[in-house]
Amino acid sequence: MRVILSKDVKGQGRKGDIINVSDGYANNFLLKNKLAVPASTGNLNINAQEKALEAKRIKEETEAAKVLAKKLESIMVTLAVKMGENGKTFGSVGPKEIAEELAKMGYDIDKKKIDLSSPIKVAGEYKVPVKLYKGVNGSINLTVVKA
Repeated sequence: MRVILSKDVKGQGRKGDIINVSDGYANNFLLKNKLAVPASTGNLNINAQEKALEAKRIKEETEAAKVLAKKLESIMVTLAVKMGENGKTFGSVGPKEIAEELAKMGYDIDKKKIDLSSPIKVAGEYKVPVKLYKGVNGSINLTVVKA
């Protein structure tokens, strides 16, 4: 029996996939638990429309992320941090501090998307990579100065 998966099913496929399974498995498990619907003509058309909408949404989000990446390349983020005599910070500058400063500037970027390999502990200028969307990466110009 051909069915269209309504949800991801381990070992069978992902949501929207059209698969062939035995009649018993389809009737007694997939259809009963609403994990799939029969692959009728109407359901196939609905599935095709949903896939087209999903592809359009992904394309729009990717374009928006590319535009944001271009904007981030041109801005300069400056963080004023307490430092000792030798230019080392008391504590460190991490993704949280960078995200908070970006929020003050009007950019809503989650701290989990800021890809610092290690916290910044010395004053200077840095290029900080940011993962904005699948396959779309940008970078932020960061300057750490003495407060």
